[in-house]
Amino acid sequence: MATDTQDGYGLVSKTFHWVMALLVGWQFLKFFDRIDEGEHWVGQTLVSWHISIGVLLLVMAVTRFGWALNQRGQRPLNDPAMDFYIKAGHGLIYATLILLPLTGIMLMVGAGFGVTAFGVELIAKGEKIGWAQSLGSLHSPLAWILAALVIGHIAMALFHQFVRRDGTLDRML
Repeated sequence: MATDTQDGYGLVSKTFHWVMALLVGWQFLKFFDRIDEGEHWVGQTLVSWHISIGVLLLVMAVTRFGWALNQRGQRPLNDPAMDFYIKAGHGLIYATLILLPLTGIMLMVGAGFGVTAFGVELIAKGEKIGWAQSLGSLHSPLAWILAALVIGHIAMALFHQFVRRDGTLDRML
């Protein structure tokens, strides 16, 4: 079934989740730029797609957020005692998935580079814009925050699956 039910997530939600998880994992390869200034095979082959995948993730995050809002009345039920924390955690993940590409775009535009995704120029090169570059400086701290949120998300999914044995992970598989 394409839509969500109270028993589990539908094909659309599962596809968004796992494709975005793969793309976010790919984006985290950018952390390897910290090693030898990116002068290795990861930095030279996979990381070169960072901006394009970031733009794709922005489109997917906004679309996924809209889908989640559309499905909110029929999504799987949460433990009422944990509902606030579950919604807060997912809300923070959505926020960083949207803010990260936006700050990345601001960093590029602010530095005068423009933005090209998958070979298509989205924003032309231009003059440096100080305020955009300042907002863009939040990109790296947000990446670390998303990394922590993703680790927490995975840890909680595994905790629910193997300690509480409540089938939470099964609903997304």
